[in-house]
Order: sequence, then C-alpha cells, then structure tokens
Amino acid sequence: MKRLITVIGIIAILSILFSFFMNGNSEEHSVNLSNEITKVESVNHSTELAQEKSGVVRGIETFLKYTGFKNVTIGHVAMIFVGLLFIFLAIKYDYEPLLLVPIGTGVLIGNIPFLLNAGLQVGIYENGSVLSYLYMGVVKGVYPPLIFLGIGAMTDFSSLISNPRLVLLGAAAQIGIFLTFLGALALGFSSPEAGAIGIIGGADGPTAIFLSSKLANGINILADGTTVKNLIGPIAIAAYSYMALVPVIQPPIMKLLTSERERKIRMRPPRAVSKLEKIMFPIIGLLLTTFISPSALPLLGMLFFGNILKESGVTERLANTARNSLIDIVTILLGLTVGASTQADVFLTSESMLIFILGAISFMIATAGGLIFAKVMNLFLSEGKKINPLVGAAGVSAVPDSARVVQNEGLKADPTNHLLMHAMAPNVAGVIGSAVAAGILLSFLA
Repeated sequence: MKRLITVIGIIAILSILFSFFMNGNSEEHSVNLSNEITKVESVNHSTELAQEKSGVVRGIETFLKYTGFKNVTIGHVAMIFVGLLFIFLAIKYDYEPLLLVPIGTGVLIGNIPFLLNAGLQVGIYENGSVLSYLYMGVVKGVYPPLIFLGIGAMTDFSSLISNPRLVLLGAAAQIGIFLTFLGALALGFSSPEAGAIGIIGGADGPTAIFLSSKLANGINILADGTTVKNLIGPIAIAAYSYMALVPVIQPPIMKLLTSERERKIRMRPPRAVSKLEKIMFPIIGLLLTTFISPSALPLLGMLFFGNILKESGVTERLANTARNSLIDIVTILLGLTVGASTQADVFLTSESMLIFILGAISFMIATAGGLIFAKVMNLFLSEGKKINPLVGAAGVSAVPDSARVVQNEGLKADPTNHLLMHAMAPNVAGVIGSAVAAGILLSFLA
C-alpha cells in the first residue's frame, strides 16, 4: 500500500513538475514567437518601405530618362542655336521672314531631344508621328508643285515677253548647277546625289526639294547595290539659306565683276504687252518647256497653270486662292517640316557640311555666270541697246529678291536708273531655267 502511495506521489510530483516545465516553455515559446512575429512584421514593413522608396526612385529615373535634359547632345544645342539664328535674321534684318521663321521654328522643333527608339512617335523620322505625315509632302515632292502654282499666279511675265533676249541671262545663270554637279562628283558623291546638290545653284528652294526627293531620298538603289543618302534636309536648308542671303552674297560679286560705268548703263523701258500676249505666253511656254524636259512637268505645269489662272481674267478667285491662301499654307508646312528634318543625329554629318560649301560656291558661280554673259552679249549689241550687266545677276531664280538687289545696286550707281522691271525678266526666266535643268538631271540620273 505504501509503495502504491509512493508511486502515485512520485507520478503526481512528476506530473506537477512536467506541467510547470511545459507551462514555462510555453510562455517562453510564446514570448519568442511573439518576438519572431514582431521581427517578421518589422522586416516586412522595412521591405515594404524599401520597395516603396525604390518605386519612387525608379519613377523619377524613368521620368528623367524621357526628358530632353537627359537626352540632349552637343549636336542638339548646335542646331537649336542655328534655329534661333534663322529666326533672329528674319526678325532683325528682314531676311526672307516668310521662309526663315517657319524653318527656324522647325529646326527648334526637330531638335528637342527625346529618347530614341522608345516608340514615342514624335520625331519627324519616326513612323506614325504627326511630323512624319506632314514631311511626306516633302519626301514625295508634293509641296514644290503647289509652291510653283502660287508663284505662277503672282508672276507677271510682261518684262520677259517685251524683251525675250533676257531669257538668255536666266539660262546662263544655270551654269552654277552643272559646275557644282561636276564638283560633287569629284568629291565622291554618287551621280544622283551630285545632281540633287547641284540644283542648289539655281537658288530655288522648291526645285531643290523636288529634285532631292527624287534623287537623294535615302530610298533609291544605285547600280552597285548601295542606297543613296538621304540629303533632302541639308539640300533644302542650304537652298533656302542662300535664297535668304541673296542681299548679302550677291552685291560683292556684282561690284567685283562690273565697272562703275557698266553699272550706270541705262536700258530702254519695256514695251507695253497686250493681253493676248500675256495669255498666249504661259500656254506656249508650257508646251515648249515640257516638250524639252518632260520630267519637269510637275513644276512647269503648275507654274504655267497658275499664270493662266492669273492672265485669263475669268478665274480671279482661283488665282487669288493660289497666290494667297494656298501658297501661304504650303509655305508654312514646307518650312516647318524642312526645318524639323535637321534632327541633329541625322543632319550633322560631313556630307551636310560639304553640301553647304558646294551650295555657296554654286550660288556664287550662278551669279557670276549671269553677270559675265550679260557683258558678253554687250559685245554684240549696238550702243543704246546694251544691257546693264547687273541685270544678269537676277538670272538666279530667287524671285523677287535678286531683282530687288539689282535695283538697289543700280540706284547706288545712279539714283535715277531703275532696273527692277528689266531684272524681273531674267529672274522669272531663272525660275523656268532651274526647273528645266532639274528635269534634265532627273531624266539622266533617276
């Protein structure tokens, strides 16, 4: 009995001790577990804070990655400066403001830095962007014929009709195109590229754009299997830049190649031109020039069509639209997109610099060609019929700026000698001549 009581007592004591031990462990475990839970919760909270902080940082980094400040290069800064210079020259010195303001603004728009290949569809060279759709008018050669339509509707060919021999001065000035073509070939440009560069010598922006869109568009394949360079932007900018700088470039050449006595030569006043002559001229001109150079039909056809609208006397509304609203709209689109095509990573190349140099030389040669040919013509003309050589400088097709420069230089030599009407003849002949030259180059090089 005592053993039984002893065993029961031991069991009871052990049970009590075991129970106490388990209760102690349970409390310690509960404390430890509580501590572990607290630690886990703390770690999780820290992780959440870290993740939240990391997300904010990533968001800021992503934002900065897409800003212009992150993607700007020296090229972008240089081109923005060029755009500002164009706007400055247009506003401060009135250099072709209708061209330089849209082009200068386009240069700014085209050189706002953005993340390339990010599918943003903002750049002019990105498929699907609004600018790329507007630029199609340049690439496909749509804008230049519309410009020619407006030019035809505002041009008076009376001075050319009254003195047809002055058309030779417009033709002589085109020598700059063909000499520059040979120079570009010598510098390693392919034949189509050289042809597009040479046309800058005509100082005719729309013609330069039209020809470069056909010959130097970055699409055509050469005989050796290589692709022609896309030179539309540099050629267009060079052509319009030299058109705007006519009052700066031409006067020194005019003074260098003429004497004071020659600059004082007086020409007979143009004769009166009948309405019938004015109507017949664009019709005959259309047929004659396009038979000579069918490839120039988009330009010459629209030029003479616009003049028919003007001279017919029965389509005044259409003529007004062509020479006002239409040409203004196209000039805005053309200038803006040509300027935007100067995107730094595409535009700033060694070829672009060469094109600007060749364009300047071409324009100078064209001016000199008209002046020298006028002096040659005087060798065969009797006294009283001689041509003031200054008029030859208007053979480039920068209408009407070259004619105004001739007028100003003539007045400097003799304040009573007005040459504007005489200068307009080779000036408009230069427009026709540069288009014919473009058509000839296109026929041989396309």
